[in-house]
Amino acid sequence: MRKKIIIIIAAAALALTGCHGSGGRAAFEVPKEFDTSKPVEITFWAKNDTNKTQTKIYEKAIDDFEKLYPNVTVNLRLYTDYGKIYNDVITNIATETTPNVCITYPDHIATYMTGDNVVVPLDALFEDETYGFGGSGLLYDGPTKDEVIPEFLEECKLGESYYAVPYMRSTEACYINKDFVEQLGYELPETLTWDFVWEVSEAAMEKDADGMFKLNGQKVLIPFIYKSTDNMMIQMLKQKDAGYSTDAGEIEIFNDTTREILSEIAVHAKSGAFSTFKISSYPANFLDAGQCIFAIDSTAGATWMGADAPLSDIAEDKKVDFETAVMTVPQFDVDDPKMISQGPSICIFNKSDPQIVLASWLFTQYMLTNEVQTAYAETEGYVPVTSKAEESAEYQDYLSRAGEDNSEHYDVKIKATELLLSHTSDTFVTPVFNGSASLRDAAGQMIENVTKSVRRKAEVNDEFLDNLFSEVTSLYHLDQGSVGGISGGKKELGPLPAGSRALLITLAVAWVLIAIYWLRVNIKKGKTT
Repeated sequence: MRKKIIIIIAAAALALTGCHGSGGRAAFEVPKEFDTSKPVEITFWAKNDTNKTQTKIYEKAIDDFEKLYPNVTVNLRLYTDYGKIYNDVITNIATETTPNVCITYPDHIATYMTGDNVVVPLDALFEDETYGFGGSGLLYDGPTKDEVIPEFLEECKLGESYYAVPYMRSTEACYINKDFVEQLGYELPETLTWDFVWEVSEAAMEKDADGMFKLNGQKVLIPFIYKSTDNMMIQMLKQKDAGYSTDAGEIEIFNDTTREILSEIAVHAKSGAFSTFKISSYPANFLDAGQCIFAIDSTAGATWMGADAPLSDIAEDKKVDFETAVMTVPQFDVDDPKMISQGPSICIFNKSDPQIVLASWLFTQYMLTNEVQTAYAETEGYVPVTSKAEESAEYQDYLSRAGEDNSEHYDVKIKATELLLSHTSDTFVTPVFNGSASLRDAAGQMIENVTKSVRRKAEVNDEFLDNLFSEVTSLYHLDQGSVGGISGGKKELGPLPAGSRALLITLAVAWVLIAIYWLRVNIKKGKTT
């Protein structure tokens, strides 16, 4: 009897431990051929906002792919936020129900990789003569590896292997009310600098006797609004060649340069010249209403920016007419511009059937074809990730028609696109490791805390910054030295999401009840024999 109880308990333990990770699934190996006679079903998790055109592009890509490979069914699941995709993937790793193909970010992939063989390394697939980039067995005209923009492909390399392919790329741009700048007596420089932005922003704060801002005649004016404060901090540190983190995951952000940056931000937040999206709302809403001069957001957000923005969220009677300039984010050194590269990538999750993984790879490559890349890039200020698409006649024609209309050829959108095309070599990415997503959040949180605190009359001094560093270190679990390299063990994964914890608790209770039931049945049997 005791031996049987031990067996049951051991089985329960194995069931529970198998839920965190991939249960020791074997590493993927490329099949010699894709079996087109076998029905295959894959799930594709993607993100879009309210842009229905993007949804239609996904749906058309799936439909066209399924016509080429009739044995493959692709199920699309759309999310409105990359963070929700990330949370759901983490939860589904625990239950071995991850999607097959997922649009995500390398920072997130680094955490997915803490399981065993969860994410498929793509090196062998890249080079496969039949099904790899430009492979002889493809039923469509995909790019070769050399036709994927090197800077964008390199972002998908974690350690020694590639774990994703780039899908779309953007950077940040500063959308400027040029009329306001000139009303204040300034001219836009060739390259925007931090000193210029701060100076003009402060000059705009003057009010009349009735408390209205002289510049716009309104009660509301926030001259400078930044959408993504994590990018703001990261770029400022990079431009100053200051520490952020090492490739191995060592945290370097808590340094004297960070203190200087936060102290400068505090001055302008205190005057009201600076705010953030989290505190005030979307920069585009203020820009379009004549309540902002410098609005920094992604180039992918260009369709919300400007007097004629096709996706503007504000009422027509709130809009003002002005000339919109599109420039790179402010720089400290105009001779050495540095701007962050961002945008979604596509990863593939490992499954027990290699044919399913191969089908996922064939679909992933299809998303890099000219038709898909060009169509998606034209929806917002993204750029294609392949030179094949960038150099195509269709895409070049699209760029040449800037300003023809305020929808597909909206001039601000195409200006934002051309900004990245001309500055690709000036872009950079941050190190990726298990925990890099938390470090990114911490970078932005420090700016948010400083901005909020000075509005509450707090003084940003050495003591304040010491406490701030300590708070974000604890909040984002950055107090363990190296947060963990990409090959870190499961202990680096951090706390499980609530869904995963609930599942594990439920399984544990179920197994206990099974054990109790088994014991009662066998005890009764013992009494009757």
